[in-house]
Amino acid sequence: MTTAATAARRLGPQELEAFGAELDALHTRTMAEVGKVDADYIRNVVRWMRYIGLGGRALLMVGAVGGAFVPWLLWPACILGALMLGLAKILENMEIGHNVIHGQYDFMGDPQFDSHTYEWDIVATSDNWRHSHNFRHHTYTNVRGMDDDIGYGLLRIFPEQRWRPFYLLQPFIAVVFALYFQWGVAIQELKLGRFFAGKMPKGKLARDFAPVGRKMGRQLLKDYVLFPALAGPFFLPVLLGNLVANGIRNVWTYVVIFCGHFTADAETFPKESIRNESRGHWYMRQLRGSSNIGGGRLMNLLTGNLSHQIEHHFYPDVPAHRYGKLSLEVREICTRYGQPYNTGSLPRQFGEVVWRIVRHAFPSRPKRVRSAPEGVLQQA
Repeated sequence: MTTAATAARRLGPQELEAFGAELDALHTRTMAEVGKVDADYIRNVVRWMRYIGLGGRALLMVGAVGGAFVPWLLWPACILGALMLGLAKILENMEIGHNVIHGQYDFMGDPQFDSHTYEWDIVATSDNWRHSHNFRHHTYTNVRGMDDDIGYGLLRIFPEQRWRPFYLLQPFIAVVFALYFQWGVAIQELKLGRFFAGKMPKGKLARDFAPVGRKMGRQLLKDYVLFPALAGPFFLPVLLGNLVANGIRNVWTYVVIFCGHFTADAETFPKESIRNESRGHWYMRQLRGSSNIGGGRLMNLLTGNLSHQIEHHFYPDVPAHRYGKLSLEVREICTRYGQPYNTGSLPRQFGEVVWRIVRHAFPSRPKRVRSAPEGVLQQA
């Protein structure tokens, strides 16, 4: 297999500087255009998310209560209701919550879209996500020992990760992780590995868990107590519908995020690679550690435009619905500088992710890079 690293053209110091400067200039031009169009877009997405979510919850109630008297209503109404509620949760999580928390809509001055105060509809707290994702992941993308998103502390995705017998279970663990993905995100910042290794006192864990526990409680109360209670004695279909909707959102976000970071050509980097890192090198690292998903406008919307993960890693503060247009110029710049642009269909990208999970459940060694030419970050 020809990897991104071997296919990349060597860039000298001046070319690497020019590469970064062109990408910076594209960001500046794009941000100068941000305004009413973007505000109208996100408000429309929120409006439709609410309509779809309300429709889904209404159908669950119709199926639960009406199905008790008109049996044929139960399954069609509940299935459609769960699908609609799952879709609403995907939109809130991906296109709204994730992008708002990145500050993409702070320019509006609207408290509803304030990145510092927005709280999304999952068990994870936005405050923890701002640190683990916005800061650590986007600053140290795919840097081993610094980016906690590499395997999320559960999975061995790259051969550079040290193998342990525990990883033999990871094909099974990966499925469970997908089904309960929001819970994995919720506890990521708690550093449970350090606690179980005896490197964190109980008091600190308790303090860190307190806000997470409160958020978990609120979400469980809303989805599995309050809304089912509205159906009275017919609560069970509503409860199960909420469970299915959350599962749909969990699996979808897992697939999108893993396809954006763990395809066959995605790379990880040693800590040494970011010493005195130039702007051009930073862009190069983001490019080499990211993968896009093809699929058109619907795919872009349902992924929160993380179908353009390369553009998102380059420009996390740009309103994400602009990534499709940006990708044309980004890809042209990468091609002109001889740098691979990793993109593919969802089945292809996720197939590569599955291959990584299964392959690296077993012992494996990284391919050694004999020398690290200018503009190519060494993996070994």
